[in-house]
Amino acid sequence: MSGGAPIAILPMYDFPWTAEANDALWAATAARLDEAGVEAPKALTRGGELAAQWLSPRLVFGQTCGYPFVTRLKDTVALIAAPTYAFPGCEEASHRSFIIRRTGDSRRGLAEFRGAAAALSADDSNTGMNLFRAALAPLAAGAPFFRAIVVTGSHEASLAAVAEGRADLAAIDCVSFALLRRGREELVERVAIVAESPRSPSLPFIASGSLGARATAAVRDALFAALADPDLAGARATLGLKGARLVTPADYECVAEIEREAAAMGYPRLA
Repeated sequence: MSGGAPIAILPMYDFPWTAEANDALWAATAARLDEAGVEAPKALTRGGELAAQWLSPRLVFGQTCGYPFVTRLKDTVALIAAPTYAFPGCEEASHRSFIIRRTGDSRRGLAEFRGAAAALSADDSNTGMNLFRAALAPLAAGAPFFRAIVVTGSHEASLAAVAEGRADLAAIDCVSFALLRRGREELVERVAIVAESPRSPSLPFIASGSLGARATAAVRDALFAALADPDLAGARATLGLKGARLVTPADYECVAEIEREAAAMGYPRLA
């Protein structure tokens, strides 16, 4: 592999209480890659700039968000599979956002939050921004909906911003919401779901496009074998991970279509 030692990342749902399960899933996948003669790291890489890691020619295995996949990555990376999760809001290999408010907020419908402050995990988040925008576009009527946007850097931080009163609404990916309920129950109990966004494909597993067809197929085979391994049942349960499905880049085109539909309604930017 060009450019140095290979890397593997599972950053999207890597909380302190899920890290061990992610490590176990990767260790089992890496062992199978070793048997197949594919060079792979023994341990996951944590930290560093995700945008650079997703585009790295050294990426043997990773997970990204659907929005950057469609807007920046699809022509550069190899699409391995889409995960399926067991949590509320997930159907097949798809998920959605839960739009949340503080439990003590008397407002119940999204329309009542015009002029409120919103927490945004990242400008390029599908669930934190794109699906949030889609839910609001019919209500915005071509005008800014919020008085302020607070960029937080993560779904956990967005949830905390709403719970602590620094923002009034946020869109939280339903897998993150379920996992945060397990690890930050005291925080999740302080918010309530106002609405659910449209569905979109779940966060794709990817590898570098320079990996080559044989190695990419081996990664896919190793992943599916790990997801079927009875010895990993506990790790999969911790992650809420039922399995994965074969997908194509065309399956993610709906992410871009969701963006286009919001723009056609006069709401091209979450504001």
